[in-house]
Amino acid sequence: MPSTPPQSERPRRRAFDWPTAILIVIVVSAASYVLWRDGFARFLDVVIADADLFAWMLPNLLAGCLIAALITVLLPRDTIVRWVGKDSGLKGILIAAGAGVIVPGGPFTIYPIAAAFVGMGADAAAVVALITSWTTIGLSRALVWEMPFLGFDFVLWRWIGALPLAVLAGLIVRIIEQQLRPGSKP
Repeated sequence: MPSTPPQSERPRRRAFDWPTAILIVIVVSAASYVLWRDGFARFLDVVIADADLFAWMLPNLLAGCLIAALITVLLPRDTIVRWVGKDSGLKGILIAAGAGVIVPGGPFTIYPIAAAFVGMGADAAAVVALITSWTTIGLSRALVWEMPFLGFDFVLWRWIGALPLAVLAGLIVRIIEQQLRPGSKP
């Protein structure tokens, strides 16, 4: 029976780690301070407002995670590795930057998609290019918000200035990764 190729070398994350512990300490400290400074009524108002925000965010986050899960099912892993993997070179960064331009949605969509790509073997440089182009260019934001308010000329000039940023960010990450790899020459 033929052996299956090894999965991505991405280490598994634990559910509770140092960043989580630090965040919990900050939240408990802030909550204690509000309780001490403003009293229980204000503390309860803040907790209720935060619960409302959480209730609003949860369906959006679940939808983003569902989209990311479907991407992992619909796109073959070897295709992702070939297009935007460690050996994809400048082509992978350009593909990822182009994908970031057209991906719609907000952070609830892009970050689960980026995490899915990393889990499927995408290079960190390509994922940085994806997120950077989504942040700086974003076709859906340009069509809905920028063009009606600022006009096509402004959007065109902004895109001309912003597109190299995503590619540059990906190239910088690629160079740093190559310097940090064992066996690479400085």
